[in-house]
Amino acid sequence: MESARTHLLQFCSHWAVVSRTKGRTMKTKNWMSSGLTLTAVAALALGLAACGGDDNTADNNATPTPAATGGVVNVSGDITTDTTWTADNTYLLQGAVFVRQGATLTIQAGTQVVGEHSSLGTLVVARGGHINAIGTREAPIVFTSDRPVGSRARGDWGGLILNGSAPLNVPGGVKEGEGDTGEFGGNNVNDNSGTLRYVRVEYAGIEFSPDNELNGIAFQGVGAQTTVDHIQVHFNLDDAMEFFGGTVNVKYALATAAGDDSFDWTDGWRGKGQFWIAQQKGDDADNGFECDNLEGIVDASPRSNPTIYNVTLVGSPGRTAGDGSTHGMVLRRGTAGTLRNFIILGFKQAAYDVRDASVAQAQNGALSLDNAIIYGNGGGPGSGYTAWLQQNAVVQVSPELAAPYNLGQPNFMPASNSPAVNGTVPVAAPPNDGFFEQVNFIGGMGSSDWTEGWTTAEQS
Repeated sequence: MESARTHLLQFCSHWAVVSRTKGRTMKTKNWMSSGLTLTAVAALALGLAACGGDDNTADNNATPTPAATGGVVNVSGDITTDTTWTADNTYLLQGAVFVRQGATLTIQAGTQVVGEHSSLGTLVVARGGHINAIGTREAPIVFTSDRPVGSRARGDWGGLILNGSAPLNVPGGVKEGEGDTGEFGGNNVNDNSGTLRYVRVEYAGIEFSPDNELNGIAFQGVGAQTTVDHIQVHFNLDDAMEFFGGTVNVKYALATAAGDDSFDWTDGWRGKGQFWIAQQKGDDADNGFECDNLEGIVDASPRSNPTIYNVTLVGSPGRTAGDGSTHGMVLRRGTAGTLRNFIILGFKQAAYDVRDASVAQAQNGALSLDNAIIYGNGGGPGSGYTAWLQQNAVVQVSPELAAPYNLGQPNFMPASNSPAVNGTVPVAAPPNDGFFEQVNFIGGMGSSDWTEGWTTAEQS
């Protein structure tokens, strides 16, 4: 057992260095050079539960302490005091780990956090708890699978859940999170759950029970004082990111290869977004956006009504990869929203579909899409409400993106002659409120690739 522990510590230490120095281009050969075979790593990570042993496991009410510098720290139960996770260790989530009210979890740039498959490893920030996960482009914080490179897949572990005290529109104003991830909701619009910056969540979304999977990052009643920018969710089994009510704002968000929707909102989310990109893989995907007010009570208040600028939604055209990736956006169940500077391309059905009670929201102007490029969607540009297509600033033309469908080496930047940048499509100016940036392009990316260096396109 001690030999196995030594090998895994060497592997995890090498893995962290590779991730920090190679960014989005991690290759199997890098960790193989540590002397571990695929079989050995799998046995260590899964069969031995990341070295096992009770001497390196955190008590439910204690700050975890590593057995050795540069080692694997097993974390379980509750974090009840201020705790820091450092980049020289790898942290193994065993079961649901809760950051409880009054405690702050600080995660240093470059830290690797691994979710244990066998115990449904998950990190949950409870109401009143805080997370400060601040990575950098050169040293992102990575939440990932305990399986070796080449064997990782959607649903290997749980995910990252933030619970806040911002308003919901559900009866009673408080709700229990999916997968028993705790209560959320309240009346504090400016609730603060902490900071996520340069954070990557990959191969998560484990299925707790049939049709009950976790989202990659779930924002559950999260408030407007929470800071979220430069986040990626990659290969999640369920939605990449979902907003359950609240008022949190998110900037620079990348959702790749989600098994369900790329972005989802419900329960009265009223936040802001800018610079979002989704790329879907047709083997298992649903919609780019799936947007509700509240199922069953479509006029519940506060109504879902986000303001989102500069988005690129890329579907998976054709049937080669599979039948997934249906609509660019499904807007339904009474949601409102202001959607500007969008590119929607490559979905098998319509670019957008306005349904049921949201048709009335579109008719009265509370739900609107403008300043958009729609192209190459199998079911046509739009359905359910087509008046948006008559606007001069909604254009059906190729956006001339560099490589939007390339799963291994995507490039979402527009060409210099693209209608996204050459004035063919007028660019809508967002509110000058301190959150939004004034830009001169349509879509989630202009001439600078903000995903470079810290995101991943690995397929397993």
